[in-house]
Amino acid sequence: MWLRLGSVWRSVAAVPRGHIRSAGIAPVHTEVPEAPDLPPCDVTPEPYQGLAYEQVLAIRREQLRHLGLTFYREPLLMYRGHRQWLWAADGSRFLDFFGGIVTVSVGHSHPRVLEAMRRQTETLAHTTSIYMTSAVHQYVQRLSRLFPQPLSVVFLVNSGSEANDLAMLLARVHTGNFDLITLRGGYHGGVSSTMGLTSIGSWKFNVAHGFGCHATMCPDVYRGPWGGSHCRDSPIQALRQCTCPPGGCEAGDRYVEDLRDVLQCSVSKHLAAIIAEPIQGVGGVVQYPRGFLQAASELVRERGGLYISDEVQTGFGRLGSHYWGFQAHGVTPDIVTMAKGIGNGFPMAAVVTTPEVAESFSEALHFNTFGGNPVAGAVGTAVLDVIEDEGLQMNSECLGKRMMEGLAVLRDQYEIVGDVRGKGLMIGMEMVRDKGRREPLVMAEVNEIWEDCRQMGLLVGKGGLYNQTFRITPPMCITEADVDFALSVFHVALHRHSVRKGTA
Repeated sequence: MWLRLGSVWRSVAAVPRGHIRSAGIAPVHTEVPEAPDLPPCDVTPEPYQGLAYEQVLAIRREQLRHLGLTFYREPLLMYRGHRQWLWAADGSRFLDFFGGIVTVSVGHSHPRVLEAMRRQTETLAHTTSIYMTSAVHQYVQRLSRLFPQPLSVVFLVNSGSEANDLAMLLARVHTGNFDLITLRGGYHGGVSSTMGLTSIGSWKFNVAHGFGCHATMCPDVYRGPWGGSHCRDSPIQALRQCTCPPGGCEAGDRYVEDLRDVLQCSVSKHLAAIIAEPIQGVGGVVQYPRGFLQAASELVRERGGLYISDEVQTGFGRLGSHYWGFQAHGVTPDIVTMAKGIGNGFPMAAVVTTPEVAESFSEALHFNTFGGNPVAGAVGTAVLDVIEDEGLQMNSECLGKRMMEGLAVLRDQYEIVGDVRGKGLMIGMEMVRDKGRREPLVMAEVNEIWEDCRQMGLLVGKGGLYNQTFRITPPMCITEADVDFALSVFHVALHRHSVRKGTA
């Protein structure tokens, strides 16, 4: 039997008799776990009144097939959201631990965000940036104050792909150089330009792309050739012996040497930039060794290049310890891109850079029709207010640690859980056939566990080069009860898998 003591899951065998009752701790996991009940919710939505499920499914297959696959064997038709909750057309309620692919930051249909949107829409919905509006200028001022100097100039755009495309252009125009460095496993968008930065084969079309984009080895301390138990900035470390000397990181040094080889062999002597996510999202919540990004950016800057931090998934307090992911790496970027959580689902994004870099853009016209939209400004300001007023950054840090510590116990119990990693509420749990070889768990088995979680009311994502990593990125407003429910669901799903495989 498994119990929670403080923030740590422990076996009953490790707890002195009598301690359970005296501490008032209720059993959480059992040898034959049962599916847990969903935590209560104080909202009862109105019944679904949209198109019939079969009609929606037909439209999806015939007119929207380009959107790609839908989640789950029986795709979900969602119609209502509230904070961390989603409701399907059949009335089923789900705890959303994927957050619209790391997009819902403060909670579905947050009332303060909705009210800000409503007020602005009723007065002035759109003018474009050829005119000034208070909502946009107030937001830009608020956003820029969240960055260290000299990052102070803001470009407003509509999506993460567009933000990264603009960052590429800014770097090339400013430096006069062309070559860009990216990390294998990184995802930076799916438009034709950013496809070159994205280094995951499943996102590559068979067309000419990636001119001037060069990928270096992903410094993955779990799956890569180097790494150990002290290398990454996470409450939970990899189960690999660490050979790092005191005060240093051997793995980080070796990955930097690989980058040095790429610079020596594959690019010109002059670079435009290196772009990296502080933690890779689509790539499977991959964390780098401490000090890697700092050293890598220094090498690129020596060749005249800039450092672009892609904060599309890591920004706005999600990582808990810092508001921006780059802050945990001890280096200030020249350009920062952001989207997703910036608008809590409203389509907006931004690029923040220095006055020096921005000034280089004056040689020609640059314009974005919706980049100066006042509704986006009002929504963005409301999101910043909610993050601050509701303490969501601290909530991310505390509950993320609680979640990872619980998942680490499951990692120690089940052979197929190879690694648990992340920071705050950006968490990955990598599934393997066995811990020693780290061979990815076959897709059919990963999907069985995923489907079991969905049937119990928990929605999570998947990522990694082989879709072998569960991605856990809920809205930052979740509660302790939500975390404990999710841990129980994972425990049940993993136990069911072990029963199917005959390893229980």
